[in-house]
Amino acid sequence: QVQLVESGGGLVQAGGSLRLSCAASGIIFSIATMEWYRQAPGKQRELVAAITSGGSTDYADSVKGRFTISRDNAKSTLYLQMNSLKPEDTAVYYCHCRGNYFSGWGQGTQVTVSS
Repeated sequence: QVQLVESGGGLVQAGGSLRLSCAASGIIFSIATMEWYRQAPGKQRELVAAITSGGSTDYADSVKGRFTISRDNAKSTLYLQMNSLKPEDTAVYYCHCRGNYFSGWGQGTQVTVSS
């Protein structure tokens, strides 16, 4: 059974930083494509960043140069380093995994950026 548990969210002032973590279990983490999504109130969930099993990364234009996605396969953990945060980054952030035969979502962690 896929289980993803996010942590690291919180309240931060604009310009600040946060690091999100996503601990995975029930999957072969090293072969999964891992992603961070976010959903702001009244908006659709959007893809923020992705990292493949080989380490290739991709980012939404709105976060390029400010966010960094990374993974530690030995710890089955996904990270999102968020710098230069803006009020528009306020959202619930979700971890997502996908592979040939599995996929799953975490429960989400709230990130609030005050101006």
